[in-house]
Amino acid sequence: MSVILEMRGITKEFPGVKALDNVSLSVAEGEIHALVGENGAGKSTLMKVLSGVYPHGTYTGDIVFDGKVRAFRGIRDSEDLGIIIIHQELALIPLLSVAENIFLGNERARRGIIDWHETHDRAAELMARVGLKENPEVLVDELGLGKQQLVEIAKALSKNVRLLILDEPTSSLNETDSAKLLELLLDFRKRGITSILISHKLNEIAKVADTITVLRDGAAVARMDCRRRDADAGGAGADAPGAAAEGAGVDEDEIIRNMVGRSLEDRYPARVPHDPGEVVMEVRNWTVHHPLHSERRVVDDVSFTVRRGEVLGIAGLMGAGRTELAMSLFGRSYGRDISGEVTINGVRADLSSVRSAINAGLAYATEDRKTLGLILDDTIRRNVPLAHLEAIANNGVVDRHREAEVATTYRSRLAIKSSSIEQATVNLSGGNQQKVVLSKWLFADPDILILDEPTRGIDVGAKFEIYTVIRDLAAQGKAIIVISSELPELLGITDRLYVMNEGRFVGEMATAEASQERIMATIIKSGEPA
Repeated sequence: MSVILEMRGITKEFPGVKALDNVSLSVAEGEIHALVGENGAGKSTLMKVLSGVYPHGTYTGDIVFDGKVRAFRGIRDSEDLGIIIIHQELALIPLLSVAENIFLGNERARRGIIDWHETHDRAAELMARVGLKENPEVLVDELGLGKQQLVEIAKALSKNVRLLILDEPTSSLNETDSAKLLELLLDFRKRGITSILISHKLNEIAKVADTITVLRDGAAVARMDCRRRDADAGGAGADAPGAAAEGAGVDEDEIIRNMVGRSLEDRYPARVPHDPGEVVMEVRNWTVHHPLHSERRVVDDVSFTVRRGEVLGIAGLMGAGRTELAMSLFGRSYGRDISGEVTINGVRADLSSVRSAINAGLAYATEDRKTLGLILDDTIRRNVPLAHLEAIANNGVVDRHREAEVATTYRSRLAIKSSSIEQATVNLSGGNQQKVVLSKWLFADPDILILDEPTRGIDVGAKFEIYTVIRDLAAQGKAIIVISSELPELLGITDRLYVMNEGRFVGEMATAEASQERIMATIIKSGEPA
């Protein structure tokens, strides 16, 4: 196959950090090229250089597309050539329709007036190509995350995409929606559309990638030709349809070794067998109504306990009510008409506000670290002590020296990769941002820590580090509640599991007796009519 893209000797520096160090990348036309590496390895930075987010002149090296050296001054320049990037955080406007979002900035208009008939007809065609059956006039806000991701792809198709870049496209999707998206990429490959896929989910990479480039510490350290391996293994051959789709030639352990520079013999840290202590938190008959649709119960009469030193998992599909449960417990941050009772350390807890919840010994690390977990424009130094400012204040005034000491301590303790504690959190990788969120709550010293999707969008090396933090906190006697859409993760780090579906707890099991099949069977059975 001919080469559609070459990036030659790309170097990109930020103050105090060399994000990319002489990186070269070659992508063949019509292939799915995976870009993998730890958080902070430079994957997103490289793609931002390619798409013009970082314009020509802010980096050194050459971008060659279609055989010509390109100097993109912005995203519009790259889009004009059919290079479209879909970022991890979707760029959709919730209160506009699907059709309006698809053609936003690319409107179907005549003489300055939008042609709504053409807009809706063309949107319907593009939606059909990505498997969306909704009315083009439906608001994006009414779609689930999986379908919103498809709207982004339909938007890319409207711009005559030739090279589609997807940055962690399945990080917020359940397994069903993830599988549909991967099948769509395979279909695009058959149509000759080239894709660059950034993902930390190595099983997905193994399923669809033709070629893999591994970045580590801003440098390209390995290139793996999956199609060649399939052919060498006696498979269908590199050019046969779907030859790489089964991932027969992809060794996940080899990818991990290249990513982290060492072997990870086990994806989860070993835990010493232990018996959890007494009940720290008990929730009884907790019910939460939707904040806008008061007749709808999003959490329906839930009761559960968590013990000292226990890692408790909550499994369930997207929309099951897990995050709504966590946020409503944490100072009634979500919902209305909330009823039920919570006791912490045997005493009825006042959870009427976030401050009251923190004072009661509860902490909540949100799944949305960028919007709700951090002040992105502020530094590590300012973010780490936020949940417990009184500990570093004198007469209501923050002691800047003490603030710096706390931030330095947790930067070291959680191995946060940064130029200094003065680095803005917006410039940290996703894994390091998550470590700042955890630092904030560890400094608050809670008795119960709720972790909502704690490793979303994080590489295997950083995941292991966070799993180790969770293990160590449990060993110290903290009660940990982990919400995760990744069932292997829950099975690897928890002691006990609750299964949630449609706002209710529908199953409870010891993790030692659990399996992915048993969890899914519990969910399916709970949804069947009695």
